[in-house]
Amino acid sequence: MAKRPEEQLAEMLSNLKDKTGRNFDEWFDLIQKAGHAKHGQMMAFLKGDHGVSHGFANQIALRSVERLNRNDNVPPSDPVDAMFEGAKSALKPIYDKLLSEIQAFGEDVDLAPKKGYMSVRRSKQFAILQPSTASRFDLGINLKGVDPIGRLEASGSFNAMLSHRVRLASVAEVDAEVVGWLKQAYDAA
Repeated sequence: MAKRPEEQLAEMLSNLKDKTGRNFDEWFDLIQKAGHAKHGQMMAFLKGDHGVSHGFANQIALRSVERLNRNDNVPPSDPVDAMFEGAKSALKPIYDKLLSEIQAFGEDVDLAPKKGYMSVRRSKQFAILQPSTASRFDLGINLKGVDPIGRLEASGSFNAMLSHRVRLASVAEVDAEVVGWLKQAYDAA
């Protein structure tokens, strides 16, 4: 089975030291010492002065520019942590509960973090977990052929890749009914 782009990138980055002779922090230190602050400068430095291939040079430069622009010189944060920064932090227990229930379905559950939400897949996406506002967590579910009823509403403009949405405000709302809908979507994926 072909790897998803996220998996290919993760594998590439895990092989960085083996393929280039340095890990990201070592490359970042060299770039800083050389005084490069722009992507193009970094690319020329990495490819020209150090013989790094284009793909690896591009990834090193992208991450270096990101780190420099954040002004704190710390590695990029976990995408899940980023989803729950600030006012949305109170919604993290809902995410944790949903994730725990979903992962109990089977070992073939695949998580793909996106900007602002987590895509949950099996052979195809069957749900998304998204802290939408400071007080509302949206659970998107793919349940083709199931009529919206009660809390299980049509997704509408929320996400065209999913058929339904459940709005959650507390961990207590992640009940047997919600888990049942998720299991049904998982089984169909």
